[in-house]
Amino acid sequence: MIPDDILTKKDLEDFKKELFALLETINSPQPQNQAKWLKNIDVKKMLDISTGTLQNLRLTGALPFSKIGRTYYYKLQDIEEMLNASEKKSLKRKL
Repeated sequence: MIPDDILTKKDLEDFKKELFALLETINSPQPQNQAKWLKNIDVKKMLDISTGTLQNLRLTGALPFSKIGRTYYYKLQDIEEMLNASEKKSLKRKL
């Protein structure tokens, strides 16, 4: 063996520190400013609506979307804003 091939206790401790630092960055929560995208099935389950109702929301512009190929994607933030807007309209009608 040559001296460069021998691992010391300090080498292992340094490796451990680097590994834990890497694992911490991997396991840390993602920033909140990243948009979460949902597919049709997720939105239908979340809102308890049919495929036709979801299509109407798209066609009327009530719910913004992106389409890649044959798959529709919706931002979670857009869904929350749509729900908040309809809640505000309901409150105005009651007054």
